[in-house]
Amino acid sequence: MTSPDTYFRKGFGLKADVQDALAADYAGRVVELLRENDNTLTVGDVTIRLAREFGFCYGVERAVEYAYQTRHKFPVDERRIFLVGEIIHNPNVNMRMREMGITILQPRPESLPDEPRFDYSGVTQNDVVLLPAFGVTIADFNALRALGCVVVDTTCGSVLHVWKRVDSYARDGFTVLIHGKHYHEETRATASQVLRYSGGQYVIVRDMNEAEYVCRYVESLGKGRATAGDAAALLERFKAAVSPGFDPARDLRRIGVANQTTMLARESLAIGEAVGAAMQRGFGEAYRSENFRTFDTICSATQEHQDAVLELLDESLHAMIVIGGYNSSNTISLAALCAERVSTYHVESAEAIDPDSRTIAYREAGVHHREAVAADWIPTTGPIRIGITAGASTPNNMIGEVVTRVLATRGLQLDVAQS
Repeated sequence: MTSPDTYFRKGFGLKADVQDALAADYAGRVVELLRENDNTLTVGDVTIRLAREFGFCYGVERAVEYAYQTRHKFPVDERRIFLVGEIIHNPNVNMRMREMGITILQPRPESLPDEPRFDYSGVTQNDVVLLPAFGVTIADFNALRALGCVVVDTTCGSVLHVWKRVDSYARDGFTVLIHGKHYHEETRATASQVLRYSGGQYVIVRDMNEAEYVCRYVESLGKGRATAGDAAALLERFKAAVSPGFDPARDLRRIGVANQTTMLARESLAIGEAVGAAMQRGFGEAYRSENFRTFDTICSATQEHQDAVLELLDESLHAMIVIGGYNSSNTISLAALCAERVSTYHVESAEAIDPDSRTIAYREAGVHHREAVAADWIPTTGPIRIGITAGASTPNNMIGEVVTRVLATRGLQLDVAQS
């Protein structure tokens, strides 16, 4: 139970009071120009095409707005405000949180799945704590409620939808197979929902390759061919991605599939189908119908961003720029989609583009933590068409700054004031 005096999930009714500050920090005239012209901007012989859906989603807007409402409600000289990790995966937005006097708590180097991930020893009953859009684990939530501090919960509704699905799986005795990144805040919070139930178990798969590894074991288990060695090998491979006490031979007989909301939608659907097919091959169709569940829990904004990118890729583009934090899962998914069709540059901000040296510093799609610098990434002359999209944690002003630098690389300027 939560006290209505110290737990807030719907803000403080101060939306009108913070709108000017939000607009000043995150709105962008360049994006407005693009929208006014069918998401197209042509300057000289450079045409910029912006994806139909891009940037801040409703959940992110809500989280950031609630942070501003909280600061407005509790001025710096009255209350300390802490944030459990990053509010969203955007370095500029999180820097703005710090500038507002909000202290960002860092995760502990190591913590067990059923332990709080963050250290709250410096938080008192008189403080205010913001929960991020990704949500927090049950252990973290309970630790904060025990302190009696004010908690402002900005957890995205799409994440809560996944939690309800996972809760139903665990309640009914199904092991939850989550398509996600085991280290991601959202996935950790989702997995923790399983631990509310005695004997609740989960396994997290990063991609189809990992899912197929689990599928092979499930099929072998159903046919009576799985050995103790096979189980040990699976546990070793997924040691950082399974629940405490996970036993493959016991816990992979009933499976419910869910996903981190920002993964590639088509891959999540394919993983669900693959797991179901493996169970049917191993145990039979009748068994599968009783012991397998799956449900698409990709959020609508993630799906819309991905669909819009696929539409844009049908055009003839010289390159795609994908803007968003390097730790932003939905941005990484967008970059992966784009890289299949066209030269793609995932950048965190406009600073990655240097018009003077004609270089762009970017994260390579599909290559973990590998950054590169491309020189002369666009030709110096001739008509070019550049596609742009942005992850759900990227504000409009950052998109506009990228457009400005792309044009500057060709020696062009956009007079926004007169546009």
